[in-house]
Amino acid sequence: MSRQSASDYLQAVYDELAEKNKEETEFLQAVNEVFHTLTEVLDRHPEYREHRIIERMLEPEKLLVFRVEWLDDNNNVRINRGYRVQFNSALGPYKGGLRFDPSVNTSVVKFLGFEQMFKNALTGLPIGAGKGGADFDPKGKSDMEIMRFCQAYMTSLWRHLGADTDVPAGDIGVGKQEIGYLYGSYKKLQGENEAGILTGKPSEIGGSLGREQATGYGLVYFVSEMMKNYGEQIEGKKVIVSGSGNVSLHAMEKIDELGGTVVACSDSKGYIFDQNGISPETVKEIKQTRGENISVYTDKHRSASYTEGSEKIWQNACDIALPCATQNELDENAAHHLIENSVKIVAEGANMPCTNGAIEAFTSAGILIGPGKAANAGGVTVSVFEMAQNASHLRWTFREVDEKLQETMTAIVKDIQAAAKQYGVKGQLPAGANIVGFKRVADAMIKLGV
Repeated sequence: MSRQSASDYLQAVYDELAEKNKEETEFLQAVNEVFHTLTEVLDRHPEYREHRIIERMLEPEKLLVFRVEWLDDNNNVRINRGYRVQFNSALGPYKGGLRFDPSVNTSVVKFLGFEQMFKNALTGLPIGAGKGGADFDPKGKSDMEIMRFCQAYMTSLWRHLGADTDVPAGDIGVGKQEIGYLYGSYKKLQGENEAGILTGKPSEIGGSLGREQATGYGLVYFVSEMMKNYGEQIEGKKVIVSGSGNVSLHAMEKIDELGGTVVACSDSKGYIFDQNGISPETVKEIKQTRGENISVYTDKHRSASYTEGSEKIWQNACDIALPCATQNELDENAAHHLIENSVKIVAEGANMPCTNGAIEAFTSAGILIGPGKAANAGGVTVSVFEMAQNASHLRWTFREVDEKLQETMTAIVKDIQAAAKQYGVKGQLPAGANIVGFKRVADAMIKLGV
């Protein structure tokens, strides 16, 4: 075997990957972040190099790209591009959400699938990794247009799905309504009831109680467990939560319940700030019921202010920062603002919301980081609970689901803390998460010979 050092080996693998995938910046960023943390693992486990685990892990098992044709309300034919990446099935059936957003492309889908591989492994549940979506923008579309698009999308994808093969869920632009339309189309095409084929369904058609809250609640449970190790708690802390979607809203709700104060949240246009605390109920009414810009929050809450430019939210002071909007929303410059304002914890509610430069800045400053692949694993955790309920034709109570979610998030924190200590990077949870996720998938691949 080559005497090439682990770091040189990883650099050579990355260089080859970058040459083959020059335009896939998000995917390369995700891989680069993981590679920085695996040197010690490869030094201690030569079998991973012998079996070329990393090279195999970087290539999706299957990448589907397809045309989606649908009719708008004016009977015009519209064309979008659909995607599904079945990244790795060593631990179980492919599992991961569908994102409907104009930003979706091959790079974004592959980065999400790569991150999902580690996230799903961290849950300790028997699931592999997939991700998908389309460059379709549901904003401004009628319910009928969204339904027709979902039906057209499923027409191209359904043959590749199955409860023991590939189980999609929701993501940005895909909520319970879209999942319902997708499931209805699948049932018609397949000709049978297979409730476990999609998760995040409305509860009336097999969805799990607690799924809507899972990612946001799970994020806060993760942060709470992190803080226990330092004798801290969320009560009395000031928190900034970017975004105002499903994850953000339920994170704010749980923070409020635990006695913390959310002082700022945002949408794509700007952010609101209130030192006395943001009302999750009002934000939910504005964004989910009325579908308005978050700026109207100040009409009801006079102590709040609105600032255009959502990226400026990180210039405010807080104890805990929870980026929950989208990838690369928090860069190195924003990280320095937070550090100067004495932030103590940063936990990622979105997928890869912090740039690598921001992560390096936080690490250098000794800020505790909850990496997205661990901190936002609550959504996929309850998705698997939904699969289990569908398979057994049972329904768990909200309390049962929530208790199991808390147990899983607590276990994830303990596992990655232990791995970080074992591999010489104590306290660096992003490294611990990468190590645990990588080893679980790698060991399974070796045992399976795949």
